[in-house]
Amino acid sequence: MDEDDRLPTELWVMAHIRRCTATGTPAYVVRRGNRLGGTVLLKLNLLGAGCRVLTQARDHDGLLAWLPALKGATVAESEADAYIARAVARDPDLWVVEIEDREGRHPFEGKVL
Repeated sequence: MDEDDRLPTELWVMAHIRRCTATGTPAYVVRRGNRLGGTVLLKLNLLGAGCRVLTQARDHDGLLAWLPALKGATVAESEADAYIARAVARDPDLWVVEIEDREGRHPFEGKVL
């Protein structure tokens, strides 16, 4: 798929939010970025066990992938939120989606690198 053929970020994110809703997984758009081409950051809230943060990326083949932030560690929610605030300060087009799942699952395609 050419870059020009990609779905607008807003449509892509909202389709995944609907997928979460259909499976009963709480998911929220915490911050809206550029509606056409903003990058997505996922905050996986493990409901009391801390949070993990994944940043949207592309693998060496150009396929969608996710980079674990904060060395892939599960951290306190305040630490995850501080990381997200710094990321948004660097990239005002960034989308932030929070998903609540004890196992850290999410419906977004792409492997974790």
